[in-house]
Amino acid sequence: MLDILQSLNIHLTESLYQKDPQSSKLGKKIVTGSIELIHNIGFDQFTFRKLAIEIESTEASVYRYFESKQKVLLYLTSWYWSWMEYRLAFLTININSPEERLKRAIQLITEPTIDENSDNVDLGKLHQIVIEESMKAYLIKEVDHENKHGAYFQYKQFVNRISDIILEIKPNYNYPHMLVSTVVEGAHLQRYFSQHLPNLTDTNGSENCIHDFYSEIVLKALK
Repeated sequence: MLDILQSLNIHLTESLYQKDPQSSKLGKKIVTGSIELIHNIGFDQFTFRKLAIEIESTEASVYRYFESKQKVLLYLTSWYWSWMEYRLAFLTININSPEERLKRAIQLITEPTIDENSDNVDLGKLHQIVIEESMKAYLIKEVDHENKHGAYFQYKQFVNRISDIILEIKPNYNYPHMLVSTVVEGAHLQRYFSQHLPNLTDTNGSENCIHDFYSEIVLKALK
């Protein structure tokens, strides 16, 4: 599966960028450098000036691809969710049981780390960025404007796919999207708490604790 995923050409909405970063070596360096820098110093400290130094280019060159660092974060998180949707499709293909497909989806959402690379993207570092920074992509004043222009399409599509599985299991369940988005965001928060604020969680160093917790919540909700 990884070999296939590595060759994927993910297409994102054009509103996220000025020029498609996948169309040139410099654009790919901007994506790679952004992941590296945000992972190392955090999104709040991330600037195009620092990025230009990181990739040995100029701020003007970066602005030709992205109009702001917020667009960079939106691009990276959208890329991540598109990639996750592909992974979900591969994990659930030819699986007839919706219960088994749901279990695989929960495993995908709650896995502790990703030790893979795809083209110019360090997926492990991008996964950590999503855990630590992705809420900053939509907890913003401009959220409605960005949503109107498709900035969150990939995330919503990922949630929709799993919501559809839930409705296969329990067609009259009223809260499939709420349940899925709660698991996604909650798993990220619990992973973050386990790394930085352990008194707010009960992971106790267990790699499977977050998965087990959210599996219990989902399966009980659907009984």
